[in-house]
Amino acid sequence: MSRSADRSAQGEALSRAVWSVLAEQGLERLTVRAVAAAAGCTTGLVMHRFPNRQALLLHARQLLHEITRNRVEELEASALTPRAALRAVLRQGLATDPQTRQEAVVWMGFLAAAVSDEGLISEHRRNNRAWRTRVERLTAAAAPDWPAERVATAALALVAMAEGMAALAAADPEAFPAAEQERMLDATLAAYGLSE
Repeated sequence: MSRSADRSAQGEALSRAVWSVLAEQGLERLTVRAVAAAAGCTTGLVMHRFPNRQALLLHARQLLHEITRNRVEELEASALTPRAALRAVLRQGLATDPQTRQEAVVWMGFLAAAVSDEGLISEHRRNNRAWRTRVERLTAAAAPDWPAERVATAALALVAMAEGMAALAAADPEAFPAAEQERMLDATLAAYGLSE
């Protein structure tokens, strides 16, 4: 195996370890030492790629953005109608299965750390604004006769509902099962006149 392939494999293993520690052990346990243990490598190897905790958190947030962006682009491209695309994209933002619950935990952990860190909060704002812009675009396509202000208001409410529901379900999946989350999504879409 070539050195670049080795580095790529090491990078993927470290990425999985960062994600795993943050999602399964929580923000307070995300350390270079914990990532090294999860990856089965030395702390020196981790520090070569991630020199501090902020770099670990930033990497986890970038991974989350990449994973969800790829998923929503696929969902949007395969939807038959603009309203179906809007629903599918919002639904994937809920915490309805182990993967999306884990993503919600990572998102909340990053947000908690970012509140007091200017470098992290700028990354959070950039990614969240991209998400809001996408939902606004999808809402406008689903309701082409609406004025821009109504589109923006509805999109913001949909984003808040999806992110709030994901946070609640990630913390207490038994109280907020997938079917309940989907009913909430459908009720919200219906309230805004955005159902199929």
